[in-house]
Amino acid sequence: MARKNGNGRSKRQVGYAVIGLGHIAQAAVLPAFGHASNSTLVALVSSDPEKREKLARKYHCDAYDVRDLDDVLARSDVEAAYIAEPNDKHAEFVIRCAKAGVHVLCEKPLGISEEECRRMIDAGKEARVKLMTAYRLHFEESNLTAVKLIEQGRIGDLRYFSSLFAYQVRPGNIRTSADRGGGAIWDLGVYCINAARYLFRADPIEVFALRTDRPDDERFKDVHEGMSVLLKFPGERTAQFTVSFGSYEEDVYRIVGTKGHIELRDGYEYQGPRELHVSIGGRERVREFKAADQFAPELIAFSRAILRDEDVEPDGEEGLRDVRVIVAALRSARENRPLTLSWPPRQRRPEPSDRIYRPPVREPRLIAVEAPTQE
Repeated sequence: MARKNGNGRSKRQVGYAVIGLGHIAQAAVLPAFGHASNSTLVALVSSDPEKREKLARKYHCDAYDVRDLDDVLARSDVEAAYIAEPNDKHAEFVIRCAKAGVHVLCEKPLGISEEECRRMIDAGKEARVKLMTAYRLHFEESNLTAVKLIEQGRIGDLRYFSSLFAYQVRPGNIRTSADRGGGAIWDLGVYCINAARYLFRADPIEVFALRTDRPDDERFKDVHEGMSVLLKFPGERTAQFTVSFGSYEEDVYRIVGTKGHIELRDGYEYQGPRELHVSIGGRERVREFKAADQFAPELIAFSRAILRDEDVEPDGEEGLRDVRVIVAALRSARENRPLTLSWPPRQRRPEPSDRIYRPPVREPRLIAVEAPTQE
């Protein structure tokens, strides 16, 4: 579809359906369309009638019950879909969209098994539609600045990565349901794994994990409360991280080289500012990064790839690799032993030139939904 820009010329836009109207969709995805000039919101899909009615009115678009998804995908103005459903529903919706010829931008983790991820990737290839995994940090300035400093050799040869990511999960939140793909490793660990991979520019070849179970806490009857994971990378480099749904809020990673280290604080969050601490030769420099809309860049990059018929980054393969590591970590924790992994070469990883900045959105009033964290 096309609209007129300020010069009266037509500007091509990709029309989107957003499938799932939970917290992240309402707080971040829907407002992001206001910052993505090559993308337009044309349809909402949800099983909740209150969300459909109020959000359709707010965003001036049509809304459908999930039972009518085929009608949505048949619309000529729906070229792409943003999947914001729970983890266990990603494969179902991605495959349905692909079979209808609709490009798909899917929230992470891409799936809850390797088999699901491969079926999604294959469905996209068979239908010749694009599949992008929603890794917003691949476009975010502070993380890409860390990549740039490493590429410039500022901290020397890389040695190890460490990270903490945690919060107190709200009782009854979907992230505490094993059937829905819950657990701290799925919700939080995916960020730590992905960060280690794009900073090391490689994939782990060995995984060892220990899980923390707290069955006395009602929130963790079905899922682990936390997990600590050790990853070995080529070149005798290591990464270790701990994630938790039952501890004080933490969000930090540090990568250490032979000449110095880089520490990013609040680098995984999608709201608020970030601080990058760079220490080289005993001298530290702190750089602050202002808050930004991290979801509009995903839409912009994905729509650009559709309009130009280019490959997407991060693609389905990127999502699959993190899921493989998560699955291996869960198995390692169950069997109490390290597991080895092997990988085909990865040609594309996040680069500093991928940065896209848009100003932050004002978080809207949410309809029939709560944040996953406790106050």
